[in-house]
Amino acid sequence: MIERAARGDRAVILHPVFPGTGPEALDEFTELTRSAGAEAVAIVTAPRDRPDAKYFVGSGKIDELVDAVEAFEANVVLVSRPLSPVQERNIEKRCKVQVLDRTTLILDIFAQRARSHEGKLQVELAQLRHLTTRLVRGWTHLERQKGGIGLRGPGETQLETDRRLVAQRIRHLNDRLEKVHRQREQGRRQRRRGDAPTVALVGYTNAGKSTLFNTLTRADVDARDMQFATLDPTVRRLPGITGGALLADTVGFVSELPHELIAAFRATLLEAREADLLLHVIDAADPFHAERREDVEAVIAEIGADTIPMIRVYNKIDLTDQAAGLNGAEPGQADRAFVSAQRGDGLDLLLEAVEARLRGQRIRRWIHLDGRAGRLRARLFELGAVDEERLDEDGGWNLHVDLPRDIAERLARQGGDDARVVQEQLLASTPLSVG
Repeated sequence: MIERAARGDRAVILHPVFPGTGPEALDEFTELTRSAGAEAVAIVTAPRDRPDAKYFVGSGKIDELVDAVEAFEANVVLVSRPLSPVQERNIEKRCKVQVLDRTTLILDIFAQRARSHEGKLQVELAQLRHLTTRLVRGWTHLERQKGGIGLRGPGETQLETDRRLVAQRIRHLNDRLEKVHRQREQGRRQRRRGDAPTVALVGYTNAGKSTLFNTLTRADVDARDMQFATLDPTVRRLPGITGGALLADTVGFVSELPHELIAAFRATLLEAREADLLLHVIDAADPFHAERREDVEAVIAEIGADTIPMIRVYNKIDLTDQAAGLNGAEPGQADRAFVSAQRGDGLDLLLEAVEARLRGQRIRRWIHLDGRAGRLRARLFELGAVDEERLDEDGGWNLHVDLPRDIAERLARQGGDDARVVQEQLLASTPLSVG
C-alpha cells in the first residue's frame, strides 16, 4: 500500500482555480486536509485557464510555493487537483518535500479509516491501481538490457519487476473482493427472501448520515465531525416500519470522487444500487449544499442507482431557521424531508414517508409463465425476485415474485414478449390467484 505521511504534517495547499470554480472547492479541500491529520499552514491559489504540462500551474506560482514551504517549514505540499506523474515529480523536485495530489490525499484518508477486512482490501486495491500510474524507474544502479559482452543488464529491470508484482497483487485483491461481492449478493437475496426491503443512506461526506443512522436504528456507528469517519457499510433493522425494513449506511461521497475508489468500492456501493429506497442526506446548514447534492447524485447515476426512488433528507435544520416536516401533503408523495438527526426533530415524519413509499412501490404476487418465457424466468431469478416456484401441468411455471415496481416497469419498457407478460401480469391491476 502507499506509504502514508506521518500525522501532524505541516502542509502548504496549492489550489489551482479555473473559471467557474467556486469557493466551496477550497473549503472542501481544506477539510480533507484536516481529515488527513495535517495542518494547513499556508494556501497558494493559482488562477488558470488550463493546466500547465510541466507543473499544472505557472512557474511563477511554483516559485511562490517554494517560498511558502520554506517560510512555514512545511513538510508536505497538497494539491487540490489530480496531477499527472510528471507534474507531481516536477513539483517535488522544486519544493524538496512530499507532494500529494487530490486523489492520493483521499486514498490516504481512506487508508486511515478502513477498519474491516473488506474495507482494507478495497483501499489497497484503489491505492495499487493509482500506484500503477506513478511507478518510475528510480534504481540507477540497474541498467536496461543491453547487448555486448559485459554490457548485458539484468533479465528484468526493477521497474518491470515492480509492475509485474503490482499486477499480480491487483489480480489477487480482485479475486478476494469478488468473493466478498458474491457473499454480499447472497446476503441481499436472503434479505429479499426474508421480505425485508432495504433503505440506503447516501450523501456527501460529513452530512450527518451516520448520526441519522444511529438515531434511527439505535446503533453506535462512528459519527465524528470529520470527512469519511466511517467507510464500512453497516446494515441494521429499521424500527417503526410496519412489516420491517433494513437501513444501510454507505460510504460518503465528495466531488470528483476518484474512479479508483468507485471501482474498488463496487461491493459497498451495491448496497445503494440494490436498495428499494434511497435517503439522500443533505447538510441543510452547508451554504454549498446544492452543489454537494449535484455531486452525490452524479455518482449515484454513475453506479446505476439513479432509477431508485429517493427522498432528499435535509439534515441539521437545528443550525438553520427551517422547520421540521415534509414537502408533500401526504407522506407517500413527499420527496423531501427536513430533520435534525442530532435533536430528533422530524424523524417521525421521515419514517412515515419511508413506510408510505415502501408500501406503495413493491409488487408481491403470483404470475404464470409458459414454456416460452424461460428468459424472463431466468431474469427474475437473477434479480432475486422469486420467493416460490410451482410447476404447472402445461409445462410452465407459477412464480411468486417480490420486486420493486420500478424494476418491473423497466422490464416492461424493454419490449418483446417478455415485456408483454410483465405488463399483463406483474403490473396488472388484478393479481393471479394460485391455489
